[in-house]
Amino acid sequence: MTGHGPNPPDPRWPGGAKIAVQIVVNYEEGGESCLLHGDPASEAFLSEVVGAAPWEGERHWNMESVYEYGARAGFWRLYRLLSDLPVTVFGVATALARAPEQVAAMREAGWEIASHGLKWIEHRGMPEAEERAQMAEAIRLHAAVTGARPRGWYTGRTSMNTVRLAAEEGGFAYVADSYADDLPYWSRVGGRDQLIVPYTLEANDMRFAVPAGFGAGDQFETYLKDSFDALYAEGAAGAPKMLSIGLHCRLAGRPGRIMGLKRALDHMLAHEGVWFATRLAIAEHWAEVHPPVERRRPSEMDLDAFVAAFGGVFEHSPWIAERAHAMELGPTHGTARGVHAALARAFREASEEERLAVLRAHPDLAGKLAAARRLTAESAAEQASAGLDALTDAERDRFAALNEAYTAKFGFPFIIAVRDHDKPGILAAFERRLEQDRESEIAEACAQVERIAELRLMEMLG
Repeated sequence: MTGHGPNPPDPRWPGGAKIAVQIVVNYEEGGESCLLHGDPASEAFLSEVVGAAPWEGERHWNMESVYEYGARAGFWRLYRLLSDLPVTVFGVATALARAPEQVAAMREAGWEIASHGLKWIEHRGMPEAEERAQMAEAIRLHAAVTGARPRGWYTGRTSMNTVRLAAEEGGFAYVADSYADDLPYWSRVGGRDQLIVPYTLEANDMRFAVPAGFGAGDQFETYLKDSFDALYAEGAAGAPKMLSIGLHCRLAGRPGRIMGLKRALDHMLAHEGVWFATRLAIAEHWAEVHPPVERRRPSEMDLDAFVAAFGGVFEHSPWIAERAHAMELGPTHGTARGVHAALARAFREASEEERLAVLRAHPDLAGKLAAARRLTAESAAEQASAGLDALTDAERDRFAALNEAYTAKFGFPFIIAVRDHDKPGILAAFERRLEQDRESEIAEACAQVERIAELRLMEMLG
């Protein structure tokens, strides 16, 4: 859920481009469910047939002819519009095998042909072994038909195993079965770092075939232009992104829709600093500029490793790390703030007496433990950062008096995130907080403990 966070990485698109525009043509016609293909029922997904349902044991002539239109007419209309642009084809292997003229045109245009699975079918609930076998057959048939194995994978109608199976296959430069970002990202899945180049379901002509979608070409045009303009502005402000556009031969390939697409592309082509690219080009660029980084993954640590790493973040209180580890930790807890959120939650959910024990575990500022060099390494470094290890005799006496008065009043040492303050600021806070009531001071001391923990984690994890 964290993703690239509030400050996404600069993709450094070639030529300093402000945006990468990626066009997908889905080639599914001939891979859909049909009795002619040995399937038990007709297709019912993404067509002009309103309220379509599978016809068990029967051919659906209307549905078949809608898909046929995509191959016979729609593809060529899109091809004429896009043949001079870099395009990625999501090709269903059995559809490509039934499309020699179209495949030849794709290759002549230099388009990337990625895999869209073996058949254009629903994979939900499919046994893992069967889906793995279909993936292998899709790769084999794809290579036989196009002359090369696919470097990209997109199932679309996925199971819960699809992305992992694609990663485990090991031969894909990217997997596109995600809609989670406007930039590529690495995902630790299937025992490896798999690059995900997210796709789109909204800047996608499929919305001509779903309820509350696009009704006319100008609606699609407006949506694409607005998407482009928003991302282009972000790129101009120093945070370039990627715009994915999804097309289908039987949908955008219709004459009543193609002009809206053309006007949107003309709008994009009129701008400077736009990189039109295949998904493979984007994947290879990202892998070169932002390769996966080996790092500790807190959510994957066992209890002992987690406590060893983070048990000292809250002073002498490893039980906080133990309780945090028992929470629902995931990749979103892989950052300093992610770990801090889990530890702070465990601290806040503790009893008042347990939290007071954490406060009492902290040393006095510039106190006897510091003088005896018995502070933890973290506390020693923190106190030194504010110059508390090099006090004059007068300053040392002043801190000793404040410590004694504070502890006598509240029953625990004065705690402050010294890295946020200088020496005069610490003394001023000391005197101000001595005047507070106990309840208010406990709340402020707990907040300071959490801040110290956050600073320690940021130093540990970046």
